[in-house]
Amino acid sequence: MANSICHVEIPTTDLSESKRFYEEAFGWSVTVEPDGNYAMFSPGEGELGGGLDPSIPVGEGGVVAYIKVEDIPAALASIAECGGLVVKEKTQISPEYGFYALFKDCCGNKLGLWSST
Repeated sequence: MANSICHVEIPTTDLSESKRFYEEAFGWSVTVEPDGNYAMFSPGEGELGGGLDPSIPVGEGGVVAYIKVEDIPAALASIAECGGLVVKEKTQISPEYGFYALFKDCCGNKLGLWSST
């Protein structure tokens, strides 16, 4: 479904410790990417998952929720028209994982957009 939250990123200062914590505390499945700089988590089948991201400063950016959209540039244009601020234009994650962009809402909260195309 478009315009729904599809991904959440949790900042971390220690990826392996965060992996251990979320696996043990909540029983999540956490998979560290081959480059060792990011991990994907899944609470369970059909549940909203996300990532553990050491590139997001803890305490500064907080958790980043991603909204699934069909057209990132159109969504960013709408966001700007509504008083939001584009932080990062459409950027490819990888051919497998699609694209993302970042914005701040009218109150300064940072959120993300995601699309497969």
